Amino acid sequence: MLRLGIDLGGSKIEIAALDTDGRECLRRRVATPQGDYRASVESVARLVESVEDELQARGTVGIGMPGAESRVSGLIKNANSTCLIGQPLRHDLEQRLQREVRLSNDANCFALSEAVDGAAAGAEVVFGVILGTGCGGGIVVRGQVLAGANGISGEWGHNPLPWPTDVERPGPACYCGKHGCIETWLSGPGLARDHLTQNGQNLTADAIANFADNADPACLASLARYEDRLARGLANVINLLDPDVIVLGGGLSNIQRLYDNVPRLWPQYVFSDHVVTRLVAPMHGDSSGVRGAAWLWQDVASSRHA
Repeated sequence: MLRLGIDLGGSKIEIAALDTDGRECLRRRVATPQGDYRASVESVARLVESVEDELQARGTVGIGMPGAESRVSGLIKNANSTCLIGQPLRHDLEQRLQREVRLSNDANCFALSEAVDGAAAGAEVVFGVILGTGCGGGIVVRGQVLAGANGISGEWGHNPLPWPTDVERPGPACYCGKHGCIETWLSGPGLARDHLTQNGQNLTADAIANFADNADPACLASLARYEDRLARGLANVINLLDPDVIVLGGGLSNIQRLYDNVPRLWPQYVFSDHVVTRLVAPMHGDSSGVRGAAWLWQDVASSRHA
């Protein structure tokens, strides 16, 4: 049986089909219908049907999406794709596809992909971080996603930045209604905002990184502040979770200096005499979300393969 993984994103919906050994058989993507929940459900269903028709096989369906499913109501919450909020996504997809569907946060799917057969393969405890337009997080323990009692495990981005300096208080306003959340500092827009505030230059996070590579003093200073804040944020995770591996994902994970500089900084914040946690780049890159969604069914596929 195929494992079908779907990444339901704000701008695109991507599907990948994996065989029982995790090999990719097919990948396809379409644009996400903007602000249209019903059209998004239909787009997902049509992708599943078209892939199954092409491969002449039926598959399990796992979906990664930018939010969480309420344990009380079954409705989607905390989604930056706001048309999903308050909708019974799992129920509607199961009705449309006439089969069980497994849902998880996209950061959980990223972490699962890297833990199963990616950069953190074989590690007992993995924390996956998304550093992009937001700051998501996912936890995988012994190959299984840790969802948590409230379905919000790994949501580090909406905790306050640890050990803030005077100039970092109260911090930028966050869409969640609070100030100084990690996401407001460590997302791509957060890095760009900090650079604009400090230097008056309206640059994207990618541009800041590129100028820093060419020894621009202002951009080097902005990245140095960013690295210290990332070290503080991840040190807090290490103090709570003590993961074997932390995998970075999202657009800012392409900044190579993070993997050297942040582990050099975090020992001053970690409550230990030595830190063995590894900080690594993703093996599957942008494919991790969709692969992880497929791996939500690894228990079924593995038992049948065995």
